[in-house]
Amino acid sequence: MTFNEIMDLLNGIMRTTGVFNFDPKVIVMWAIASLFIYLAIAKKYEPLLLLPIGFGIFIVNFPLVPMMGYEHGRPQLLQFFYHYGLEWEIIPCVIFLGLGAMTDFGPLIANPKTLLIGAGAQLGVFITFTGTVLAGFTLKEAASVGIIGGADGPTTVYLTTLLAPQLLGANALAAYSYMAMVPLIQPPIMRMMTSKEERTIRMRQLRPVSKREKMLFPMVTAGIIALLVPSVIPLMGMFMLGNLMKESGAVGRLTETAQGSLMNIVTIFLGVSVGATMYADKFLSWKPLFIFGLGLVDFAVCTIGGILTVKIMNLFLKEKINPLIGSAGVSAVPMAARVSQMEGLKADNTNHLLMHAMGPNLAGVIGSAAAAGMFIAMFH
Repeated sequence: MTFNEIMDLLNGIMRTTGVFNFDPKVIVMWAIASLFIYLAIAKKYEPLLLLPIGFGIFIVNFPLVPMMGYEHGRPQLLQFFYHYGLEWEIIPCVIFLGLGAMTDFGPLIANPKTLLIGAGAQLGVFITFTGTVLAGFTLKEAASVGIIGGADGPTTVYLTTLLAPQLLGANALAAYSYMAMVPLIQPPIMRMMTSKEERTIRMRQLRPVSKREKMLFPMVTAGIIALLVPSVIPLMGMFMLGNLMKESGAVGRLTETAQGSLMNIVTIFLGVSVGATMYADKFLSWKPLFIFGLGLVDFAVCTIGGILTVKIMNLFLKEKINPLIGSAGVSAVPMAARVSQMEGLKADNTNHLLMHAMGPNLAGVIGSAAAAGMFIAMFH
């Protein structure tokens, strides 16, 4: 080979390396990825999701990596997970199946009034939707951003994939980030919105719920949702199927699989797929960064909405409800309920609110899905 041929060969090899195609903007994305991995490992903030999301962000922000794209008409690895898992809306529904198999609706059945709290906690969803439209987003984009306040990651992913897939990375990252930071965000709001006297309200122990009631609940709820909000039945139908499997006790192997291995597999695919959508060119613009700020406001207003709903209910109830459980109306299960418990114990170390808070917490899952169904019906 001649000297010029050797130099051309070396130049061609260099052009296929990430060093030659390096863009300094990816350093910012590496820093964001490292932050989420740090929060997952060191702080234990939603590690099952933040770690794969963080690594997904990290790995796709290297030049020329064959991860998100098509080669010879076939999807590359993470593009395959994203296309068949998220674009086809499979992963969020399968996650809801697993969540249903892990859920005990007993507290909600024992105190059905808490359904109102879950509905009231969706206040931030509609306020943020309005504000986002005024900020210049399209109606579909605004709907996908507004649902972040419901603190329900799979519902956020499901709705965003349908209405505004270009915002999937930013929306999912905001939703899961604020779910992870529930113990930091909610307590100051809860103390600001309640008096010491309100925080020490004691609630009567919940009545026992029969096995028959627990088996009927997913059937009845799925039927009502299918009639009223049919567009969200892929999510809620799988959720109620998982719960019926658990409560029936007849399919132990299926329940164990849905709770364990299946849930773990789709969680990995969800995390890396969401992270892989966050290229530097897409994420480092005003919209994703604005969404991150709006998500915090959205989540705070939803927390306030749940507490205000309890305060309004207490005007008409003889047996008062502790307003601290109103903050659990966001559907960050069971983190938000645990925060209600912790704040209650700070006010009175003998007042246990966990089981009472699980009612609005589970109602929030249904409420956020209903809000998503309304947006789908209006804009899809």
